Amino acid sequence: MIRHLLRRFGYGLLVLVGVNLFTFFLFFSVNTPDDMARLNIGGKRVTQEQIERWKTERGYDKPLYWDASADGARKLTHTILWERSASLMVGDFGRSDARQAVNIGHEVKVRMGVSLQLAVPVFVLQLLVSVSFSLLLVFFRNSAIDFWGVVLCVLMLSISSLFYIIVGQFFFSRVLRLVPINGYEPGLDAAKFLVLPVLLSLLSRLGTEARLYRAMFLEEIGKDYVRTARAKGLSEQVVLFRHVLRNALIPIITSAGSYLPYVFLGSLVFESFFGIPGLGAFIIDAIAGQDFAIVRTMVFLGAVLYIASNALMDVAYTWADPRVRLS
Repeated sequence: MIRHLLRRFGYGLLVLVGVNLFTFFLFFSVNTPDDMARLNIGGKRVTQEQIERWKTERGYDKPLYWDASADGARKLTHTILWERSASLMVGDFGRSDARQAVNIGHEVKVRMGVSLQLAVPVFVLQLLVSVSFSLLLVFFRNSAIDFWGVVLCVLMLSISSLFYIIVGQFFFSRVLRLVPINGYEPGLDAAKFLVLPVLLSLLSRLGTEARLYRAMFLEEIGKDYVRTARAKGLSEQVVLFRHVLRNALIPIITSAGSYLPYVFLGSLVFESFFGIPGLGAFIIDAIAGQDFAIVRTMVFLGAVLYIASNALMDVAYTWADPRVRLS
């Protein structure tokens, strides 16, 4: 297993380098540092003096890829590529391009904690509720409960998450006044601000996840080992939970693992609508403010988290199925 994980780490490192270089070339082939300065300074009349001052303050006054006027290694290190892109590989995210020029690394640390407070309960509850609901439908398969449960799933997955947010805010906050409509406070007070987005996020994904897991369980329930278990006199509950659920864990882990990066990066839509200062809102603000330094950093972090998630899924496969060997 250690050799497999080391090999995955090597592949992941190459992927990160590729993503980092591709993102850098993409951003700077579309916008030159002068264009970025104009976007951030704003206004109709932007002088070249203002542009040069902005570039100097943000570190964009250097050559992009190669400094021919420098000596030795500084030909490579005294460039925008090295200082604004290669530095991401060692966790140095630098400062943002906005007027406030915030420390991106500090913002990521603070906001990731907020995003986790929202995303971790959603992740855990989503997995438990979706699996339980789909098992219930499979237990009552070919009955009215199964039929109307599938109809409900199709209805839920056909509705946009924006609809759940708007209706939920109106009903629970405006009409019933049970929870605040938006905002955030640190500490234990955060619970009253997070309960509504957690429930609405759970509801918006329940239809898709429950239908997917139901299909997985129905595929397993028709296999020979299930018929053998029934022939031995095991009850339907034991067959479902001890055999069907366990053998369907690998696709469930794959589905749940693909959502793990969002646990850390936050939910863009829910954080924006509910005024939660997490990483999702951080990305939205950066895009709206044309802050390319933050966007590049979040793209890089997204790649890191996807690579880490795939490695964790490989390890989880060995726990779910002892026949799986990492080699």
